Amino acid sequence: MRSLPTRRLAAALAVAATSVVVLAGPAFAHVTVNPGSAAQGGYTAVDFRVPNESDSASTVKLEVNLPLDHPLASVRTLPMPGWTATVEKAKLDKPIKVHGADVNEAVSKITWTADTGTKIAPGQFQEFRVSLGPLPSDADSMAFKALQTYDNGDVVRWIDEAQAGQPEPAHPAPVLKLTKAAGDDGHGVSATASPAAGGHGSSADQAQAPDGDKKSSDSTARVLGVVGIVVGVIGTAVGVLGLRRKSGSAS
Repeated sequence: MRSLPTRRLAAALAVAATSVVVLAGPAFAHVTVNPGSAAQGGYTAVDFRVPNESDSASTVKLEVNLPLDHPLASVRTLPMPGWTATVEKAKLDKPIKVHGADVNEAVSKITWTADTGTKIAPGQFQEFRVSLGPLPSDADSMAFKALQTYDNGDVVRWIDEAQAGQPEPAHPAPVLKLTKAAGDDGHGVSATASPAAGGHGSSADQAQAPDGDKKSSDSTARVLGVVGIVVGVIGTAVGVLGLRRKSGSAS
């Protein structure tokens, strides 16, 4: 029978190992928009990243709802083999001005449906690329509520919006943070990229790419830090057990 200290060490190791899984998992589990930020007033291209969370079912449809409180006049999808994209528009209660012209309707939803034989299988993810603009200049973020449908009929609703000071909801909506554009003097004047640039690696998209890389690096650093702690705990446990055995042999 193992001694009490040995059982305690084993329990500590189990807790430490579990913490690695807990901390590493959320960074990859949700539907997200990447890069996570873009310049206010400009055009950008983003990817809606969809991981398959089921162990037994595959993702066959993604619906992304675009906010109409800050309508986007230009929305274009990048063709993806094996998937059919359907764009729905809605009439605006109040027209918006874009490059001096009135715009009376805007895209309200994009639906990607897998063709026969196509799916996001367990352990896989897919990215759906969209060009957007012009982004609002009077908001600091945009939430894109999304629905993920599996081939067994299950639907996961990524629609919850995080509240300041509250824990992250279980199914958060993908959020694009909006930052002051380069050259913004703080008086509502911002640099705006051309619509054509938004769909082909616009300057706004390129400028925000490092931010996505930074978030990825931060997540990796946290995971590696936890792994280092676990390794340290294991090393300490091995050392203590070795000393106990040596002491027992000497007596």
